[in-house]
Amino acid sequence: MIDQQGVAQTPAAKGGSIMSVASDYLSMTKPPIIILLVVTAVGAMFLAAGGPPPLVLVILVCVGGSLGAGGANALNHYLEQDIDLLMPRTRERPVPGQRISPRSALAFGVILNVVAFGVLAVWVNLLAASLTLAATLFYVLVYTSWLKRNTPHNIVIGGAAGAIPPMVGWAAVTGGLDLPAVYLFTIVFFWTPPHFWALALLIEKDYARARIPMLPVVAGRPTTVANIFLYSVVLVALTLVFALISSVGWIYLGSAAVLGAVFILFAWQLKQNDSRPRARKLYLYSLLYLALLFVAMIADTLIVFEIA
Repeated sequence: MIDQQGVAQTPAAKGGSIMSVASDYLSMTKPPIIILLVVTAVGAMFLAAGGPPPLVLVILVCVGGSLGAGGANALNHYLEQDIDLLMPRTRERPVPGQRISPRSALAFGVILNVVAFGVLAVWVNLLAASLTLAATLFYVLVYTSWLKRNTPHNIVIGGAAGAIPPMVGWAAVTGGLDLPAVYLFTIVFFWTPPHFWALALLIEKDYARARIPMLPVVAGRPTTVANIFLYSVVLVALTLVFALISSVGWIYLGSAAVLGAVFILFAWQLKQNDSRPRARKLYLYSLLYLALLFVAMIADTLIVFEIA
């Protein structure tokens, strides 16, 4: 329902239950994405600490990082309400579905980011807080508002926002940024294009309908799968080289090699046949791949710590 000013009413105004309202607000934060980002931040914390970092610090980074990422995602819902309405996959999201007003979504996103900055600045350090805020600003202002609607290179450049959490984790422990933190940023940065291009292959028609210039829409599927394979090879190479410049050991190296081999295999299979089932397989595996890579980093760090 829309009021006389053209503003969609909230669920409360339509008689929705408190639980349904809470569920809609929670969905705007995109919890699965938050979990993956938090895993990368915590992995960097263990590596920076050379073992288990203080539990309170881990909790604060998880809380602050989750609030920042959730706020950025809520702002994404606000800014993309017009294109969300054009795509079957997204037209029932809270804002285009008229269950949450655009104004409420905007306020929710801003508040979450303010609280996130406060938590990290007061109880962690200013660098971690500033990096979290920078990730939100880049995601909202550069990727969502500009790149996504104007260039097929949107996800290549925009992926920088999602690659910042490992730097936040590193900064939380050390108070600064060192080469391993930059390398972790680079790993996530190169992971992002094959991950999102695989998704784009699945919802290519949606992007075309909304006039979003994702790579499959403007360059075609053969070019897209070729780029997916190229980025996958570079990504796996980076994860292996990382073992040579950091304090990770054989558990990380072996895990990176096995996980990477499967990633390249799926990317190669997709290159040979760009069917939806193969695109879906690579997309889903890419989520598992990144999580397991950073879990392996944590396990490796713990074992090295115990031995020492």
